[in-house]
Amino acid sequence: MIDVTIVPVTPFQQNCTLLRCAATGKGAVCDPGGEVDRLVREIEARDIDVETVLLTHGHVDHASGAAELAERLDVPIVGPHREDLFWLEGLPDQARMFGFEGDVRVPRIDRWLEGGDTARFGDVELEVKHCPGHTPGHVVFFHRPGMLALVGDVLFQGSIGRTDFPRGDFDTLIRSIREELLPLGDDVRFVCGHGPNSTFGHERRTNPFLLDPDRFRGLV
Repeated sequence: MIDVTIVPVTPFQQNCTLLRCAATGKGAVCDPGGEVDRLVREIEARDIDVETVLLTHGHVDHASGAAELAERLDVPIVGPHREDLFWLEGLPDQARMFGFEGDVRVPRIDRWLEGGDTARFGDVELEVKHCPGHTPGHVVFFHRPGMLALVGDVLFQGSIGRTDFPRGDFDTLIRSIREELLPLGDDVRFVCGHGPNSTFGHERRTNPFLLDPDRFRGLV
């Protein structure tokens, strides 16, 4: 079992997720987009012994705090897929462009991920799904026993990730959702990069981007 705490950070209100293995107290931080001092306070308040920082993709609102947090906690950074290296290398420029505060550096990735890999902390094993489209190296972390997915900016409640960024692709994103995420089951809950949580079943039945993708092609 895992305990999940969502901490919206940065002006983009990105959902940084703190994960804690209930059996061991070990944990992980997924997508520390910024406000590292605040994240450290939350980690300490919840008595999480963080073992790793996880990244779904390389955009500034998800990864700008990764280097500083990993250094302060002395833990490795795992993910995303290597195809997002160019996004990570551009983090300092992205941070200046959007007025991000703090020590924004290019993170050293200790382990790049591929679809089919796993990531671990404590007794928890997360399955890795490579889900390009929003970015080419985007990954999703899936905890099968808890039926929980951390989907970053692939899928939202009632929407999907933008595909107008460099190397984004609408059709690839729809295919990633349909082939990698929805088959995991309607009951799977997911934490998205921004906004409220949902389930794959709810999005399969109601999300207009999945029901009629042709209507939105070229618009997002």
